[in-house]
Amino acid sequence: MLNVVQKSKSIGTEKIAHQSSFRKTLVGNQAKKQMRILLGMGVFFIVFLFLPWTQNTRARGMLIALEPEKRPQTIHSIIAGRIEHWYVREGDFVRKGDTILFLSETQDQFMDPELLRRTRMQIDAKKASVMAYDQKISAMERQADALRRNRVYRMEQADNRIIQARLQVASDSISFEASKINFDIAKRQFERSQKLLEDGLKSLTEVEVRNNAFQREQVNIISSENRLISSRNELLTAMIERNSIDVDFKNQLAKIESDIFTTISNKLETEVEVTKLENQYSNIAVRAGNYYVLAPQDGYLTQAIQVGIGETIERGARIASILPADYSIAAEVYIDPIDLPLVKRGNKVRFIFDGWPAIVFSGWPQVSNGTFGGVVHAIDNFTSANNRYRVLVTPDPECTAWPEPLRIGTGAEGIMLFNDVPVWYEIWRQLNGFPPDFYKQDFIIK
Repeated sequence: MLNVVQKSKSIGTEKIAHQSSFRKTLVGNQAKKQMRILLGMGVFFIVFLFLPWTQNTRARGMLIALEPEKRPQTIHSIIAGRIEHWYVREGDFVRKGDTILFLSETQDQFMDPELLRRTRMQIDAKKASVMAYDQKISAMERQADALRRNRVYRMEQADNRIIQARLQVASDSISFEASKINFDIAKRQFERSQKLLEDGLKSLTEVEVRNNAFQREQVNIISSENRLISSRNELLTAMIERNSIDVDFKNQLAKIESDIFTTISNKLETEVEVTKLENQYSNIAVRAGNYYVLAPQDGYLTQAIQVGIGETIERGARIASILPADYSIAAEVYIDPIDLPLVKRGNKVRFIFDGWPAIVFSGWPQVSNGTFGGVVHAIDNFTSANNRYRVLVTPDPECTAWPEPLRIGTGAEGIMLFNDVPVWYEIWRQLNGFPPDFYKQDFIIK
């Protein structure tokens, strides 16, 4: 009975075995397959955790010119003026020294068309005045020399008079002394004659002769004394005259020297005026050259800020902006202060530029596509206005060159590359919020 049932079952199974619905109801080995898949995924995940991962941080920025003088700049007006004519249009390429626009004068003190010529005439007149002062100084110096020579002669003449007066005083003094001796002799002789007359030894005639001689000697002594006094007065007069001559010449020389110094002062003041006029002339000439606003370097005129004919602009006003034609491109990105110790000059950076599609694996830069290499060129020592540090990055010569169509101002996202670590370490760091590791660890894959 059992065999019949089994046969019937086997016969029925054989009849329906080819049916797909029946095959789906059969118990198979799906659990084993799922276990194999799960085991494979676990092994792959464990292997994945030990794959190398490049630590990185992202920074946004834009492209700029590496050289400061090659960055976009604004052309300013050196003088105030009125726009008369534009010589270029926006987007035109200009070379250094090309005329951009022409300004006319707006300040009344510079409106005279003959201002330069008239200023030159004033300078020439002042220079002629300086020459006249020089001639006047020379004439007064010659006059002073003549006075000095005349003083020498007059002083010698006065000295000679003093010598003569002194000799005359000496001569009169000797005569006076001789007169006194003769007076004493005549007096004694007269007295002896009177005594002899009284004794009857001399006649009256002889006494009268002696008296007459005594009277003459008395007159001579008085005359000699007068001559001596006169000689002494003449000596004093000669000395006074010499001193008067000396004082007179000194006063004349002092006056001439004072006039010379006054003339020299006037000459120097005139020279100062000449210098001021020459400075004014140069300023006017330079100002006239600034009526034409010139391109400071080769580049493209990107924007005209002051527009319209007849528009007045102030001194230092922005006229137009220019983009230099020849420049070395660089990326300017900003990093957080926490990442500053990680960034060094020479660090590698990967860039994603606006307008260039890219497939990015930040931890595996070697398999990323559409990114471009860079090298850290400079790092600011102080934060910018956004409280972040500015980093300049230049193209990496060892990597693919940056796209040729890139222009200044293009947005750029930089991926700062740091150490290579296992994936599990990076996951652990991210979960704990730690900064990228910049210490040397034994487990870091080099």
